[in-house]
Amino acid sequence: MQTTEATVAPSFRLGERPRLIVASFLMLFVELTLIRWSAAHVVYVAYFTNFVLLASFLGVGVGFLRAHRERDLSVLAPAALAGLVLFVLVFPVEWVRNSGGDLAGLWGMPALPIWISLPVLFLGVTGVMACIAEGVARIFTRFEPLEAYRLDVIGSIAGIIAFSSLSFLRTGPLIWGVAIVAAFFFLSPRRMAAARWVPAVVLLGAFALGSLSPADTWSPYYRVTVYPPSDGRIDVMVNGLPHQSILPLDKLKTDDPFYLEPYTHLKETPQDVLVVGAGNGNDVAVALSKDVGHVDAVEIDPVLLENGELRHPERPYQDPRVTAHVDDGRAYLERTDHQYDLILFALPDSLTLVTGQGSLRLESYLFTREAMETVRDHLKPGGVFSMYNFYRPFLFDRYVRTMTEVFGQEPCFDQGKLEFGAQRQSVLTVGLEPGDAVCTTTYAAPATAPAPATDDRPFPYVKPGSIPLFYVWALLMILLASILVIRFASGASISAMRGYGDLFAMGAAFLLLETKSVVQFALLFGTTWLVNSLVFGGILLAVLAAVEVARRFTLPRRDLLFGALLLALVVAWFVPPSALLSLAPIPRFAGGVALAFAPVFLANLIFAQRFRDVGASTVAFGANLLGAMLGGVLEYLAIATGYRFLLVLVAILYGVAYLLGRRHLSPQAEEIGVPARV
Repeated sequence: MQTTEATVAPSFRLGERPRLIVASFLMLFVELTLIRWSAAHVVYVAYFTNFVLLASFLGVGVGFLRAHRERDLSVLAPAALAGLVLFVLVFPVEWVRNSGGDLAGLWGMPALPIWISLPVLFLGVTGVMACIAEGVARIFTRFEPLEAYRLDVIGSIAGIIAFSSLSFLRTGPLIWGVAIVAAFFFLSPRRMAAARWVPAVVLLGAFALGSLSPADTWSPYYRVTVYPPSDGRIDVMVNGLPHQSILPLDKLKTDDPFYLEPYTHLKETPQDVLVVGAGNGNDVAVALSKDVGHVDAVEIDPVLLENGELRHPERPYQDPRVTAHVDDGRAYLERTDHQYDLILFALPDSLTLVTGQGSLRLESYLFTREAMETVRDHLKPGGVFSMYNFYRPFLFDRYVRTMTEVFGQEPCFDQGKLEFGAQRQSVLTVGLEPGDAVCTTTYAAPATAPAPATDDRPFPYVKPGSIPLFYVWALLMILLASILVIRFASGASISAMRGYGDLFAMGAAFLLLETKSVVQFALLFGTTWLVNSLVFGGILLAVLAAVEVARRFTLPRRDLLFGALLLALVVAWFVPPSALLSLAPIPRFAGGVALAFAPVFLANLIFAQRFRDVGASTVAFGANLLGAMLGGVLEYLAIATGYRFLLVLVAILYGVAYLLGRRHLSPQAEEIGVPARV
């Protein structure tokens, strides 16, 4: 019998197992790329990177729910991705230099308003990820559920390793695009019309245009833009936001004299100085001009540090008295046993969030009560601590109250001459003991001053016990849009997932577990990109280990697994991460791994036991992913309740999963703890 071209199955470059691994690699790699790309060009996303993450979860869930549809939208993935990348490139939203907060688009044109830019971005990311995920799901169905999940996790681990490696090498979007197009190539049929490669060429072209500017350098955190010198000043922007300026000493003394204010409160020249947030080197140059003995300069971003090394006219980092450390400031303080005459928090405002976390900024753990206590413990007798920045009134009062409670005295107060909107340039200085700092003016926090931020609630920029209305409205709109997208784009009704309500609850709970793990390691070892990548990789390895155990061994009764998970959550509740900070690095790491990954491993044993025998693996997995999206929304409750409370939510959600999952056990299976086939 003759066959037509339409009925001939396409011949692929890879077998089914490597295709699923590469497709899963592509899915995670594109997700991370879109987070970096959108945050680099649209300032609306700068403090809400979870916006892209939530859209990714929605898109992946929709893609898996569409796997049964006749029309395959995965072939549109390159075109959809190219269109989204071009949209961000053509319609960026960035601050105008020296404007006081004006926003502009390409070539100074008016920027799109937030109510247009964010919805288009959200729907665009959802569409891109849905197309890619549908391709994953169609391969997914060719395997037993647990084997498919195993291969998906392996591909995700490869995606984390690849993107982390490229971050380490400080590559830009063009290299990301090459990796993405290479994955599309290996997933495509051997024979494909030349016209089908047009979107890939457009995608590479868009990423190339985003990499052409000689002023831009891509650090692991930002797109760093360095402008040519103007009147002795070199301005530095990150992700389209003003961040730092490099100035020679004479201009620092005239234009920004607040850099010198801490030294006016010292009784004698400090021998050992710690600068946290050293950046381009202004603060280090000032310290050296005061004839200090030694400076430890800590900066989290290697590119910002190198800018100071290469461009600062005073060459502070070349001075033999300076030791530079690329590290998180809080993590450095926790690890070092050195003590200082002067500790400076020198404008440590990262302007970015920890990847994948809704509200945790890179410097959040630097401004908690516990961090200030650590600073106090690292001061020599007679030592002084000083911090300066542009503070909003409520934030200024909060920091004053924190310093007063920790040091037992009101700090010295110096007000700079510069304003930035509602923020005023200010310097706060306090001695280890009363009288150690010479003060002419002190500041007493009003009775209404917000309580100090804590390691459990490391949100200094948010008023205690509240969630910003912007987040509330944005999350409500996201949930509403998600329901509509699931209903009309996936081709599946909500009722189609009712049989997998337990997997939906597990998805929400696991996202919260993941969040708790990331923030726990951020506190224990720093908010650096490397720590973040290692934690995500570790979580995926724990997932893979659970899958391998489930595949090779007979698991205990589900009641025992749920009981073990509950016990692990109770232990994590009674042993907060802060209790490990006093330990040496190796036992601290061991304790952190045990507390964070034991619940992750047990949770995935439960998931694997349930997922092993589902009847419709793509619908079940889609429900689980959409549950993860709900978990991403619930994560914002930590702003008001603290991260520790997330463990309560995790326990409740797994309790819901336990109750919903009971109806999937046949009477015989109930006796031996084996799920019945759905």
